[in-house]
Amino acid sequence: MSRREKGTAWLRAHGGWMLLGMGVAFVIIGLLRKEHLMILEKAIRICLECIGIG
Repeated sequence: MSRREKGTAWLRAHGGWMLLGMGVAFVIIGLLRKEHLMILEKAIRICLECIGIG
């Protein structure tokens, strides 16, 4: 097995876990920056505009 084949096999075996770890890291960073509050605020504003209050 060549070096390239070993790297490809390793990536196939562990690539999903790496992506999962990155996703969790980005969620934690977003929570620390309190971005969920900003998104909730925007959603409320859009909702109020739809029903004609805001």
